[in-house]
Amino acid sequence: MVIRTYPQVPSEDPDGPPGAGSGGSAPPPGDGSPDEGYPGGDGSRRGDGSLRGDGSLRGDGSLRGDGSRGLLSAVVLAAGEGTRMRSARPKPLHRLCGRPMVLHVLDALAQLSVARVVVVVGHRAEWVTKTLIEHAPPGMAIEFVEQVEQRGTGDAMAVALTGLPDDEGDDDGDVVVLPGDTPLLRPATLAALVRHHRSGDNAATLLTAELDDPSGYGRVVRGRDDSVARVVEHVDATDEELEVHEINTSIYCFRRSVLAPSLRRLHPANAQGEHYLTDVVGVLYEAGHKVGSVLVGDTMEVAGVNDRAQLAVAEAELRDRINERWMRRGVTMWDPERTYIDVDVEIDPDVVMLPGVILQGACVIGAQAELGPDVHLVDTVVGEGAVVASSVGRRSIIGANSRVGPFAVLAEGTELVPGSVVGPWSGAAGDAGSGGATGDAGAGGATGDAGGGSATGDAGGGKK
Repeated sequence: MVIRTYPQVPSEDPDGPPGAGSGGSAPPPGDGSPDEGYPGGDGSRRGDGSLRGDGSLRGDGSLRGDGSRGLLSAVVLAAGEGTRMRSARPKPLHRLCGRPMVLHVLDALAQLSVARVVVVVGHRAEWVTKTLIEHAPPGMAIEFVEQVEQRGTGDAMAVALTGLPDDEGDDDGDVVVLPGDTPLLRPATLAALVRHHRSGDNAATLLTAELDDPSGYGRVVRGRDDSVARVVEHVDATDEELEVHEINTSIYCFRRSVLAPSLRRLHPANAQGEHYLTDVVGVLYEAGHKVGSVLVGDTMEVAGVNDRAQLAVAEAELRDRINERWMRRGVTMWDPERTYIDVDVEIDPDVVMLPGVILQGACVIGAQAELGPDVHLVDTVVGEGAVVASSVGRRSIIGANSRVGPFAVLAEGTELVPGSVVGPWSGAAGDAGSGGATGDAGAGGATGDAGGGSATGDAGGGKK
């Protein structure tokens, strides 16, 4: 990956840590590790990266039947501060189901045959860049450009084009543009947008949505041959335009050869000198180019996240997708609405989950295990046939056919050998196989008296 700052600003100390010099701010100490997670668990991909059953993409992620067009590139706009989040964390790094929202966007792009992805960063740029470098989909070619002053999406797009060298494309190439705060977008929808754009030989194609209440959104105004003529913002719309229910989602596919000339024709939209990418639509239409659209079927896919309430709504939607995916793969959930599973979790068939199960990080649950009620595990491996009830564990290993709980606590790093029993109101710490855990000695792998929950010793020797 190549990291580029735009404009080019030399660092005071090229060999220093993130945050040195005149770039963005460094991330808070020790905050890097939780931002992991791949692949996305939203039901849209298999473990090999291909889409399931929708026929829109090949197994290698390439589009069918579009060989007549040039390279496909992508731009992700992730420079905004997100002031409504009221957080020191940059908005693109707020997590949904264990994964920063901008990485959900990159996961969707990973299913297309994209030659290069340019991510426009701005607020706390080095923190965002560091997270994406460490956790982006494997094999994705990413270049970062920094929009030092946030002067609108049109300016951000002009900055992004500096990350797409001319020698990597041709006049037939296309660029997918999407915001970094649309984590629910499905790969199949992006694929349909690109196919429609290329089959119609459009200069630009918008992804649009129909809303019962479009208040606050830019309206799609149509002209000759039902082509998109322009996008008008709500505050600028006439009474007739306010009656339009088709809105712009800020997701586009542009023919690369016309994008830069169109951006140069934009005028500042306000006193702050901001340039808006939506104005490119009108520029292209007035120049005689064809501008098309694709109407998204599920409006939740294009829901943006601007505050904590919208974050909660998006996470609930993603959680529903994850749960449906696992249930269709043979996992029983007594109450899916009270089951919380991160995108990185792996679950074998015939697992049973009672209400109140929370699986975070990279948990692995073996076949025929039973979890719940009220189980909270983080980065924990549960062996086949194990039963865990009303207990918590972090970065632990629970051996096959073990029994944990209710009301047990597994300290970080606990390893229970197969057949262990950690009884009610007890805990385990260390390696149970070597006598470093607490619980019920009857299992042969833990130590202490489960009934009292306060004795410790060596399970092998039965000390108390």
